[in-house]
Amino acid sequence: MTEKETTDNHNGKLPVIVGVTGASGIVYAQKLVQHLLESERPVLLALSSAARLVIKTELPTEPGTDPWGETNRHLLELIPEKDFTAPFCSGTFRFQGMVVVPASMGTVGSIASGVSINVIHRGADVCLKERRRLVIVPRETPLSTLHLENLLRLSKAGAVILPPSPAFYQKPETLDDSVDFIVSRILDALDLDNQLINRWGE
Repeated sequence: MTEKETTDNHNGKLPVIVGVTGASGIVYAQKLVQHLLESERPVLLALSSAARLVIKTELPTEPGTDPWGETNRHLLELIPEKDFTAPFCSGTFRFQGMVVVPASMGTVGSIASGVSINVIHRGADVCLKERRRLVIVPRETPLSTLHLENLLRLSKAGAVILPPSPAFYQKPETLDDSVDFIVSRILDALDLDNQLINRWGE
């Protein structure tokens, strides 16, 4: 499928690239993907091999069910971890932006070093070199000096570093409320409208 066909087939909406790595917090990726699909936004989803292991632990589903939901499932394309022919591995492919959520510290280190071991690293590298939106949702605690230095390098290179830190002025009543807050902030960083939360002053 050509770049023009990709956008024309989805009412002109550019796709969002979502990279999921082997850190805790897969629910953030799940909620993000589901919201994008419900908004009729095409999603290119790349899962690392470690992410697939975490999904089995954190997103247990009944046999035959899809953790990414069924809504607008035709807009979701799964990208193999080592498929370097994926569209977003080229700087000429247009997309809204990329989110790495959750981002393991190994992934953060690879991207910060410009090392492309898989398509998640390569997609992030393309974002940085093309000055596209790149949102990194790091999931680790505590953070070592190396972790902080790598995150600083990515910030200086143009990435948005968005730790999954919930706000309690929202008075969350459920875990979903806290997750929605983080997903809303991710969507804001991608410059995508959303009404997942009650905003301060509104």
